Amino acid sequence: MKMQSDVHNRMDWPRRIVLTGFMGSGKSTVGPRLAQRLGWRFIDADDVFEAEAGMPITEFFARYGEPAFREREHDVIARLAREDGLVLALGGGAIETAATRNLLLRGEGTLLVHLEVELATTLQRCGGTEHTRPILADAANLSRRYERRLPLYRMAHVNIAVDQLTPDEVVEAVMQAAGTSRE
Repeated sequence: MKMQSDVHNRMDWPRRIVLTGFMGSGKSTVGPRLAQRLGWRFIDADDVFEAEAGMPITEFFARYGEPAFREREHDVIARLAREDGLVLALGGGAIETAATRNLLLRGEGTLLVHLEVELATTLQRCGGTEHTRPILADAANLSRRYERRLPLYRMAHVNIAVDQLTPDEVVEAVMQAAGTSRE
């Protein structure tokens, strides 16, 4: 686990924890468990986006394009990132928007946690979901996307390699990084 040196200088106790990482990193699995341990709420930004847009992200993307999607995604995340007592899971590409990344890195009380997963683990964990994740069927594009996002993910306050960890071990690692572990 890598932790940026200024995390605990910026905050004594995070008021919200934001999970980022590539698909298959466990954000939607770990997030609810982490929130339960902390007594906080869990929200998946993609679920909020879809509810507000009235359509699946894939349909919004096809209808309006990526720039419109990223702009609206940023608005959703910016609104949610003001809430306290929240574990927020981001969509895998949210980190590519500089305004979103900067908001989360500089937000007072926000701890941005990267759940780092190797591409091979993504393929193993996400196999069979190509109908909802069409990018999985295009291995070359998937690899380029992973390589493009990895340095951005690694800008997070905390980076946790999750390939060999169970969801509960990831929860404990996040809690330790946040200074909230009860052990």
